[in-house]
Amino acid sequence: MSQTTKIPHGDEKVTVELTVKEAMALSGIRFHNNHHVEVSARKKLNEVLEGTYEIDKSSSPLDYSALR
Repeated sequence: MSQTTKIPHGDEKVTVELTVKEAMALSGIRFHNNHHVEVSARKKLNEVLEGTYEIDKSSSPLDYSALR
């Protein structure tokens, strides 16, 4: 039995402006001498997601076992 998670507006598109190095870091390439590249890319992505997908903080915590 498969269980799906519904994400409101999950098929909408968002735009994130990344440098080529940041995009490469998000795809899994490691920059051993410059960890800041991956941190910067993740920060930009999270900022866009937080602005797009508002989480109701008054609701109960997520049941992570339901996400499997």
